[in-house]
Amino acid sequence: MSHDVLVQDAVDEPAVENETEAQILARVRTAARRARIRTWGLRVALVALWLGAWELTATVWIDPFFYSKPSLIWARLVEWFTEGTQFGSIWLQIYTTVQEAVLGFVIGTVAGVVLGVLLGRSRYWAEVLAPFIKALNAVPRIVLASLFIIWFGLGLSSKVATVVVLVFFAVFFNAFTGAREVDGNVIDNARILGASRRQVLVSIVLPSATTWILSSLHTAFGFALIGAVVGEYAGASKGLGLLISNAQGTFDSAGIYAGMIIVTVAALIAEWGIGMAENRLLKWRPSQATSNHGI
Repeated sequence: MSHDVLVQDAVDEPAVENETEAQILARVRTAARRARIRTWGLRVALVALWLGAWELTATVWIDPFFYSKPSLIWARLVEWFTEGTQFGSIWLQIYTTVQEAVLGFVIGTVAGVVLGVLLGRSRYWAEVLAPFIKALNAVPRIVLASLFIIWFGLGLSSKVATVVVLVFFAVFFNAFTGAREVDGNVIDNARILGASRRQVLVSIVLPSATTWILSSLHTAFGFALIGAVVGEYAGASKGLGLLISNAQGTFDSAGIYAGMIIVTVAALIAEWGIGMAENRLLKWRPSQATSNHGI
């Protein structure tokens, strides 16, 4: 190969630019921001397409009395938030349902974690109590909600009891599994070094089960809202479940959808809060940013 050809190849090749660390970080941030914009743009487009198709279909082909449509649902939401509901302010209904869900969530989570971890570390008692726990888990929750209303009345207590039953089992089984999955070699080494049962439980078992427990909380709060709504649906003097039940009784399909949307928004806000808490508590975990899984 001649010298002139080599020189020409060198001229044709693009110059390699040595980027600084700041430039690399800026380029990565820009790429991430553009990816987020594309993702959210696609999400908004899908929602707009779905709502538009629903509005058109309900206007032209199907009866909106039974299936409602986005414009009617929006009108019902505006009415509730500006004029109130038949049972008082919409904010009172939201507060009531969220209060029931949060109280039951806290009680059910604490009970589920404590019992799950203790039974997870005691094979004997786990074997003794297993059929009873499975039998209780198999009982239909709507039946228990009706019983709780008879026992505790239409107030806060019956709804909290329903929430506790739903949340407890969602957390218990994850805490139980997390306690069972602790590396036995780590526990044996701790005992050789003189750690007591309590120290093993607090310093090794609970931190190891934390990932399992926090994962269950995402589902558990959704169950908490479901329990509160189901309890109110069965019998209540206020709450979002009562609004949905009343809308069903008056064939107000827009009201049913409006109640569902408010419950969904509350669940998404709680999911965001739990996710933030999980990220703070599990900073020690290896980053999963390179994972290809979207969900």
